[in-house]
Amino acid sequence: MIHNYQVKNSPTVSIVILNWNGAHHLRCFLPSVLKTDYDKLEFVVADNGSSDDSLELLQKEFPSVRTIRLDLNYGFAEGYNRALQQVSSDYYMILNSDVLVEPNWLKPLVELLEGDKQIAACQPKILSLQYPDRFDYAGAAGGWLDAYGYPFAKGRIFDLCETDSGQYDDSTPIFWASGAALFIRSAVFHEVGGFDPFFFAHQEEIDLCWRIQRMGFKIYSCPGSVVHHLGGGTLPRGNSLKTYLNFRNNHIMLFKNLPLSRKIFLTPLRFALDGLSAWKGLAGGDPGYFWAIFRSHLSFVGWLFTRSRRYWFSGDKTSSLFGFYRGNLVWDHFVRGKKRFTDIFADSDR
Repeated sequence: MIHNYQVKNSPTVSIVILNWNGAHHLRCFLPSVLKTDYDKLEFVVADNGSSDDSLELLQKEFPSVRTIRLDLNYGFAEGYNRALQQVSSDYYMILNSDVLVEPNWLKPLVELLEGDKQIAACQPKILSLQYPDRFDYAGAAGGWLDAYGYPFAKGRIFDLCETDSGQYDDSTPIFWASGAALFIRSAVFHEVGGFDPFFFAHQEEIDLCWRIQRMGFKIYSCPGSVVHHLGGGTLPRGNSLKTYLNFRNNHIMLFKNLPLSRKIFLTPLRFALDGLSAWKGLAGGDPGYFWAIFRSHLSFVGWLFTRSRRYWFSGDKTSSLFGFYRGNLVWDHFVRGKKRFTDIFADSDR
């Protein structure tokens, strides 16, 4: 179903940053955000039950920032859901606390969505803060998904991040926009039900964007806007909890959104592929990685028996969705040697 929302001449925007024990990030990165040039703008930090001096820092050094206090750490998904229930703007800019923004970064995002009411959300071009000429792992120039459920992005295939030479500077439809810097219509966010709180953190934005596309909206990249992401501020890459959440949430996301025939085919296949990855990690001396994947499968099975009833027949075909790659990214990257996004599509129809 296509939902029509009126385009306004002067929309309001709230930049909302979720914080958990990140006083050092707020001190380093919030000043660049506060320099954002836009008339109808609100700055919000939602604190997820921090035990450091984040709240004192905000009060003393950033008194112009509105603070929302949550009583405990609800994670990224539920933390934002709770915070955004208390924010009233036409658009939300969901922004990680470890993001440095460039001048005039917000206006291209607003202009893109104001120019096409069927675009519900978009993301800027996200570059690495540590390596400014490279794309960042968390979203790069716009997220895609392959037929086996593996997320990737323009500029990032698995752990390989490309150098930015302007190769992805066209604004195009994508499958998912990064939660590190997600610009979204507030009405759509609430209508689709926000983030799935069970995810806690990781891949909740992919699930959200998938559901938004199923409503008839589009997700876009907006490379005219540029930000720089530090990454790993809460859970660094290689962390066992991060591995667990990524694998578990990926299975849940696929089961929620795929048609029944695809669920039945893909779930056991992905379990087998995950198992190969786990055993490879164990053979390489990383028992934590093995155990994280094993626990993720147990948790997913538990979810199937307790929470999946409404999703068995709820999915849709993916063939009509933007940013969906019909091939197998694992095969293309590790066997065929396709290292870059453009390599993947060199001989593909989509």
